[in-house]
Amino acid sequence: MQVLANATRFLRFPLLGALAAMLLVAGCSSPQEGAPTPVVDVEAAVVARGTVTPRVESDAVLSPIAQAAIEPKITAPVKKFYVQRGSKVKAGQLVAILENKDLQGAAIDSQGAYTAAQAAYQSATKTQIPEAYQQAELNAAETKANLDLNQNIYDSRKRLLAQGAIAGRELDTSHAALVQAQAAYDAAKKRLQGMQAVGRQAAIKSAEGQLQSAKGRYLGAAASLAYSEIHTPIAGVVTDRPLYAGETASAGSPLVTVMDTSAVLAKTHIAQAQAQMLRTGGDAAITVPGLEKPVHGKISLISPALDPGSTTIEVWVRIPNPKGTLKPGTPVHVAMDAPAIGNTLMVPASALLKEDNGNETVMAIGSGGVAHRTIVKTGIADASDVQILSGLSAGQQVVTTGVFALDDGTKVRVVGAEQMAKESGSAGAAQ
Repeated sequence: MQVLANATRFLRFPLLGALAAMLLVAGCSSPQEGAPTPVVDVEAAVVARGTVTPRVESDAVLSPIAQAAIEPKITAPVKKFYVQRGSKVKAGQLVAILENKDLQGAAIDSQGAYTAAQAAYQSATKTQIPEAYQQAELNAAETKANLDLNQNIYDSRKRLLAQGAIAGRELDTSHAALVQAQAAYDAAKKRLQGMQAVGRQAAIKSAEGQLQSAKGRYLGAAASLAYSEIHTPIAGVVTDRPLYAGETASAGSPLVTVMDTSAVLAKTHIAQAQAQMLRTGGDAAITVPGLEKPVHGKISLISPALDPGSTTIEVWVRIPNPKGTLKPGTPVHVAMDAPAIGNTLMVPASALLKEDNGNETVMAIGSGGVAHRTIVKTGIADASDVQILSGLSAGQQVVTTGVFALDDGTKVRVVGAEQMAKESGSAGAAQ
């Protein structure tokens, strides 16, 4: 009342009265103590146990399932090509032929020499060697008979000499003939024994050696002739053919390149810790530039050893490509699923906030609807959820939408997605 009386008194002076009225209004409009705390609408999720499927993502490059850069083994001009770039070929198909007239001549000459060697071998083993062996046996028998004859003559003359019926000179002549017969028999016997022990086998081996030598020269000439015909070892599509007919193909330089693209491999390198989570046969999704939807494949190889240069593990994902849509050399993004982990705490990935100090936090809703920033330890993550190792318990609620704008201790009200969308729309219209 005193204030009002003073204000009335000041009305006598216009300027002072206006000032007093302003002060009075300001005093009456001061905020009241105990005003209600604002409540923020948020979306939330319940911390629950479930199954999380780890996903390993990496960039990769597509490669053919098989590839053959066919190189000729001889240097010769190209006589004819039977394929063009883009031609589909079967395994073993003739794709090119090189000039080979000189090789044909050499092959015919070697074949003739081989045929002659075969005939010589047959003659040696079936005619010459048996005849020689038989002749040695006959010589041994003849010399033995002659030796026996001369031995009998010598013994007879020796008895006659003792009786005085003949002269000593006749006995000496018989002895000389006996010595010569013995020498002839010893020589024939030694030759026969030599043929029996070594000579016959050596003769056969010699004939076999000459035959094998002729055969080797023939096979070499035939191989050189065969090298002039270029066949593909795999089925697929011709992707490169750098020469034209008439140009010289060099030994060791690719003449035709064939790729099997019925399936392709997405080859990537990942860290060892990530590779240990994967299993051969696991599913993978591959994002390919130009395709609206990811294509699906299977993990076909996890290298058993680290790459010495990058200390990473090479992983292959096999992708069916029956229509040839996927092109080797294309850079892609691969997301590979690891075996699922069950009965583990999970929260949506949208609830997670990473702070500048490296801590990972969530806004956990406590009693009275107050949200508190809580540090958590996370494990693996899949496309939508994150594994919680510590910091939360099953049944708690965590904020999933609006977590970045909330301060610790903010009171919140959990609403549905439709309500949040309406409020967001109303706020946008008001602005």
